[in-house]
Amino acid sequence: MKKELLLVVTAFFLMSVTAITGVHAIEETAKTVTISKHESDVTGDGINERIQLKGVPYEDEENYLKEIYIDISTTNDKQYKIPLESGSKASLKLVDLNQDGVKDLFSNVLTGGSGGITLNYLYTFKDFITKELIVPEPLEIASTFENGYKAKITIGQTGKTYLFDLNDRKKYYKKLGLYYKGRLNEPTELTVNDFHSLKPVKLTTGEMMLEGVQRITGIANADTIAFVESTWKYGDGKWNLTKTSVKTNKQSK
Repeated sequence: MKKELLLVVTAFFLMSVTAITGVHAIEETAKTVTISKHESDVTGDGINERIQLKGVPYEDEENYLKEIYIDISTTNDKQYKIPLESGSKASLKLVDLNQDGVKDLFSNVLTGGSGGITLNYLYTFKDFITKELIVPEPLEIASTFENGYKAKITIGQTGKTYLFDLNDRKKYYKKLGLYYKGRLNEPTELTVNDFHSLKPVKLTTGEMMLEGVQRITGIANADTIAFVESTWKYGDGKWNLTKTSVKTNKQSK
């Protein structure tokens, strides 16, 4: 009788462990979300690979991904994983940016927060070798508030200077003590943010380039003064600036 009871208890224990393990496996699988799916030749062998952008959200905050990665499945049943930084949103585009005839993997990760900073990644998987490529650095921009409720920026790469009339904000600036009777109380710089966005654009020639946007703000993050756009083309192992333009906050709306 004792032997039969022991067998029953053992069987029940094994069934319980199996059930718990099964539930745990389902929970682990459910944690990973697929952000986007793609099928394209990214190795140069003429055969499409399956590329997925995936993320793992925090248990207590599903809107933020603690882990983001690119998953590549090849026709020889091998899998490759490219880890990215954590963030609130992510996107993936397959475009030939280094002009070698094979599509690259270009990904954006939005870090979240009021600043809206985007992290940018560029990889090539040509010949089944993962290699990270550089992305353009944000423009070097000198900036200052000027007397008379004005602001000035100078783009380092081009030497061009732009002046902005901020008279529509003078009540706000006077209240905060930035100006007194139209004159600055002390020298004050603007805030030059990193790329607000960086995305591939296609020229009429079929070439792919990158277009970046940097936001210039005043005394607060919500105090947007201008957007500086820059266009970049890859060549000779580096990104070359081809064009810049500046738009005020009013022009961008």
